[in-house]
Amino acid sequence: MNNTLKNEAFTALRNVMSSYSPISDENWKVLEAICTFRSLEKNSYLYKMGEIPETFSFVYAGLFRAFTTDKNGNEYNKIFFDEGKFPGTMTALLTSTPSQLSIESLELSSIVLINFNDYRRLLVKAPDLMLFHIFYLEKNWLLAKDAREIELVQQDASKRYRRFLQEYPSICARIPQYHIASHLGITPTQLSRIRKKI
Repeated sequence: MNNTLKNEAFTALRNVMSSYSPISDENWKVLEAICTFRSLEKNSYLYKMGEIPETFSFVYAGLFRAFTTDKNGNEYNKIFFDEGKFPGTMTALLTSTPSQLSIESLELSSIVLINFNDYRRLLVKAPDLMLFHIFYLEKNWLLAKDAREIELVQQDASKRYRRFLQEYPSICARIPQYHIASHLGITPTQLSRIRKKI
């Protein structure tokens, strides 16, 4: 294992968490002990639909998509995770039930796996981690989810694509167009037409 890469990933994790709420040295050591560094090849599954997950992750390098598959095999991309984000199937983790989402790497990626049950136990004893958890969820799950749901109902495909470009400026060029179309709820042909107009 590349220890330099692992150390850089753990440092990045602490920096991102501390940007929401400073993490004490004591609590960081406990958190670090329940984390594992891992590298993933492109098109590898981090989590699979139908499985009960035990971890969530932090992306140090790379790009992931979270998607669901219907009974006909059609895929719908719910969200993308790039550097500094925390992919996980949270509903499945909270309920200890099979995940309704798969999370797949779109690039060669380096991540930190965080054991969910150990993390939850640590939150009760660590107010600084609890504050990080609250602030992160508020910004990235509650507020972002509301905006996304309103957008899907009220905006046409062209406006949804423009919003996507604003939300994901750093990764638009890294995501295949058919994945973007799936995320927007349109066909690749429709997306191609919208891109030509823009």
